[in-house]
Amino acid sequence: MNAAPNLRLDKNGKVAHLIIDRPEKRNAFSQDMWELFPKLLADAMADDAIRVLTVNASRKNSAFCAGADIGEFGAGATDPQWRAKNQAAIGKVQHDLAQASKPTLAVIDGDCIGGGCGIALACDIRIAGPKARFGITPAKLGLVYPLHDTKLLVDAVGPSQAKRILFTGEILDSEEAFRIGLITKLATNPYDEAMTIAEVMTSVSSHSQKMSKTIIQRILDGQADDDAASSALFDAAFESDDFKEGVGAFLEKRKPEF
Repeated sequence: MNAAPNLRLDKNGKVAHLIIDRPEKRNAFSQDMWELFPKLLADAMADDAIRVLTVNASRKNSAFCAGADIGEFGAGATDPQWRAKNQAAIGKVQHDLAQASKPTLAVIDGDCIGGGCGIALACDIRIAGPKARFGITPAKLGLVYPLHDTKLLVDAVGPSQAKRILFTGEILDSEEAFRIGLITKLATNPYDEAMTIAEVMTSVSSHSQKMSKTIIQRILDGQADDDAASSALFDAAFESDDFKEGVGAFLEKRKPEF
């Protein structure tokens, strides 16, 4: 376990949990938290024992993340040096999480606003409870949402819904968020549901998961047909240990051990 104020990484078998723990500020992110997040993420990605990462609040029924710490942001944002440092830190979180090599799940049981919604969108899968609320609110502050983060939103909900969310800054309830694709699954207990999904993910091929993530990202980046690189990913799978184990287990009528 790696621990630090307000943000920590807990490892439990094949699943790691990146936990946001600042309840007195509704889990709003400070500069220190933005800077720490990629280090904890890199730890989980580098650990061969870890197969899946969840990102969640430390307490059930609490805010996932209310976004940036507006008190800190309001004080620092007029300083170009501080603003550049802040935006670089936030950008690194979003890019590193979106490009993480292993499956990532956001578990959302309360408010998920602004930068918090950006963190959730950078995860592969978003599982939310009935009390979760979502909003991206730069229009309420006179700000502009970054292009990378806007692309994640557009990829999730499409351009028309993305425009509605950004143009209005309105807060969506969990049912509306599910309807438009902002969240992947709506569950009465999102923590239990996330662990159920994580357990299934750890029982199948990690090689297949990683290569699928790579191919899906290529599609999101505009690729529409195979090239030499994507064809090589397909061909290489037949030489992988996971393929040998999968076929062997099928023929022997046993559960594969990936």
